[in-house]
Amino acid sequence: MNGAHDLGGMHGFGAIAPDPNEPLFHAEWERRCFALTLAVGFTGQWNIDASRFAREQMPPAEYLSTSYYVHWLHGLEYLLLDRTMATPQEIASGAVELEPKPGARLLKAQDVNKVLLKGGPSERETAEAPRFQPGDRVRTININPATHTRLPRYARGKVGTVALLHGAHVFPDTNSLYQGENPQHLYTIRFDGRDLWGPDAEPDSCTMIDLWNEYLEPA
Repeated sequence: MNGAHDLGGMHGFGAIAPDPNEPLFHAEWERRCFALTLAVGFTGQWNIDASRFAREQMPPAEYLSTSYYVHWLHGLEYLLLDRTMATPQEIASGAVELEPKPGARLLKAQDVNKVLLKGGPSERETAEAPRFQPGDRVRTININPATHTRLPRYARGKVGTVALLHGAHVFPDTNSLYQGENPQHLYTIRFDGRDLWGPDAEPDSCTMIDLWNEYLEPA
């Protein structure tokens, strides 16, 4: 979706000043938010793409003025309400009202490391052959969906070259809406800086973006 989270290519947000010694968590509540998101996500009531889409529901002014784990907390609360796992009153008070959903998976403390190491691979099998091969020129489609997409605004309607093939992967646009994984081929596309930013782009610059088959057409 065209939300405040899609900042690529935008101006006016100031210089980026990364902290070389930044801790994993700046406060204990961030650690707890991470743990809660992981534990509740393990119940299987939503997927990673739905969780990203949930964070994108945050009002733009609030999104741009708050930190990373505030976004996570907003997304978690949104999903708990959306999947009827909590009520607004429960979230406000911290007191349980609803019964746990039957059949929900439980992440036990002793299993956390194993789950984190396993991750959530998105590779899938498909009988379809890749439409494109390395070296092919492709153009991204120009879309402006109100739902989740991994095609950034600055790269829509642009011409690039296929650099790598990654096999079939879960398609985020449908997965985020619980409409199926719709696995399709994923490609790394190389865009010349001038094709993205115009003649004033830094000489010899390029951008590499991983994009799904549905985002691409022959150039």
